Amino acid sequence: MLRNPELRKLLLIAAPVCAVFTAVCLVLDTTAGILTGVLSVLLLSLYLLDVRRRYRTMARLAEDIDAVLHGRRDVSFAQYTEGEVSLLRSQLRKMTVRLSEQADQLRKEKVQLAESMADISHQMRTPLTAVNLLLASLSDPDAPEEARKKDLHALRRQVQRMDWLVNSLLKLAKLDAGTVRFRRERVSLRDLIARASEPLQIIMEVKGQRLVVQASGSADCDLAWTSEALGNILKNCTEHMGEGTITVTAEENAVAACLRVRDEGGGIDPEDLPHLFERYYKGRNASQESVGIGLALSRSILAAQNGTVSAANVPGGAEFTLKLYKGTV
Repeated sequence: MLRNPELRKLLLIAAPVCAVFTAVCLVLDTTAGILTGVLSVLLLSLYLLDVRRRYRTMARLAEDIDAVLHGRRDVSFAQYTEGEVSLLRSQLRKMTVRLSEQADQLRKEKVQLAESMADISHQMRTPLTAVNLLLASLSDPDAPEEARKKDLHALRRQVQRMDWLVNSLLKLAKLDAGTVRFRRERVSLRDLIARASEPLQIIMEVKGQRLVVQASGSADCDLAWTSEALGNILKNCTEHMGEGTITVTAEENAVAACLRVRDEGGGIDPEDLPHLFERYYKGRNASQESVGIGLALSRSILAAQNGTVSAANVPGGAEFTLKLYKGTV
């Protein structure tokens, strides 16, 4: 307590003043001098006792705050209802609640990170196993040339799959971390569809699929990222149908730019619809190579640009609806 410089300064001033007044009163009247001295000592003692009480209260408060910072949640600040400490009670209660919420959030993030790492390890293990088997087959000097070409083609597909998987996971990580800076620019919807569908032209041609586009208007979005989102949806359509037509219609209205992608793949299992855009979710009709990332990535990209995506079954197939809103919804 006496280590407080302000308290020491006060005592250094108060003690001489009391001594001077006591001495003056003694000169004038002995009884008055004694009473003045006793009263001065009493007042200083009471003041020091009050200071000591406040210091003890502050010490308990410091211990309670330290307990909160070390994870205790049963600390109550209701006892601090007197004096200047009571002014801090409300703020301390808010601090406790906030720290508790942050601790819960960090715990959830740790669990999600552990689950994500487990999912990533599982997704990478499958193509890596296939690559090891293919390499073992290619190292056989007696293998027929036709078989070696087939294995090389399969190896190339697995390497491309891993490359796509790693890139998609990196994009998801950037979106989750909030480090992506989207360029908001005026983009023709027809140009957006053309850019998104360009990498799929060869696949669609091989599978006998046709792309029909009916688009007008524009959207305010990042062309590169939004075409990535739309491309993943088109890719999902091409993978889940044989020969047929994929129809993309797009229009702009006063509220949003709306794109609808319809395929002829037979539709989506009703039990899959609520989970279709969840990360690592694989539907009942998903191929063995599906990893459940593409549609989740599309949703994250659109959500970061004030957009939405949904899916529904229509006669003969499925329909995905993408909306890029012009204002906050």
